Amino acid sequence: MKVAVLGAGAIGAYVGAALHRAGADVHLIARGPHLAAMRQHGVRVLSPRGDFTARPHCTDDPAEIGPVDHVFLGLKATSYAACGPLVAPLLQEHTSVIAAQNGIPWWYFHRHGGPHDGHRVESVDPGGSVSAVLAPQRAVGCVVYAATELEGPGVVRHLEGTRFSIGEPDRSVSKRCLEFSEAMQAGGLKCPVEPELREDIWIKLLGNISFNPISALTRATMRQMCLHGTTREVIEQMMQETLAVAHTLGCRPGISVEKRIAGAERVGDHRTSTLQDLEKGKPLELDVLLAAVVELAGVSGVPVPTLRTVHALSDLLAHQTAPPTRSAA
Repeated sequence: MKVAVLGAGAIGAYVGAALHRAGADVHLIARGPHLAAMRQHGVRVLSPRGDFTARPHCTDDPAEIGPVDHVFLGLKATSYAACGPLVAPLLQEHTSVIAAQNGIPWWYFHRHGGPHDGHRVESVDPGGSVSAVLAPQRAVGCVVYAATELEGPGVVRHLEGTRFSIGEPDRSVSKRCLEFSEAMQAGGLKCPVEPELREDIWIKLLGNISFNPISALTRATMRQMCLHGTTREVIEQMMQETLAVAHTLGCRPGISVEKRIAGAERVGDHRTSTLQDLEKGKPLELDVLLAAVVELAGVSGVPVPTLRTVHALSDLLAHQTAPPTRSAA
């Protein structure tokens, strides 16, 4: 099995190292000091489950790799529309694109069934720009429950969790999903194939849609947001409105608001990825987390006043802090 990891940051390099340890033919695509370190020393994974080093092929040029069986997409969703030149050399007829994305994915209504089948979510696929380079029929969804960070160039700190749930848009248990799942498990990770992956998407989104924009607006940690009474009320309302949208679209995530907030509180003084991006001057990945659900609320006729208010404020923040556009490599 030949796999290319496009965007081999903390999550991508962690997955690539695990797959390489399982014997897969792995190629990591990165740039800068991180790429240089991985080329020289391999990927060093520091984990409470045991440290290890993997030495897959590393490059900044996908043309060196050629067509693969699976592309694991570790890029931020904000880079998807611009990644066509990087993805194209990796594709053959049956190549799958496994997108480790938070929020509503561009393929969400592909083979969804029902009245919204094939609907394009403008917030995440503006003008079809993402679908043009990442064809929905190639997509395999992936919901990441692992927490990692780059401790330094070429060094991945695994904090907790090893689960990467994957699934087909049409809810089938496909050969390509089973192949990738088996390789991930052989590398020491959990990778269940979930026919109803959209439920996992909404469960994770409940936290991302509320904690991420509020953390960027307030600079607060998970614990601080949970313990501040009126902020907690806002979070609860945002989650309730999000569940209402999910239910109207035929998806019933198997978790309560109370349980979701309790789980976030246990995380402690963790800074969300959106807050970390803000502090580093990176684009804020809020379209797929918040704008998309506000858009879907309009499509489904669900009132979401709290989501709309937080979206208006965080969207202004995102535009004020937007860095100059650069390539997705």
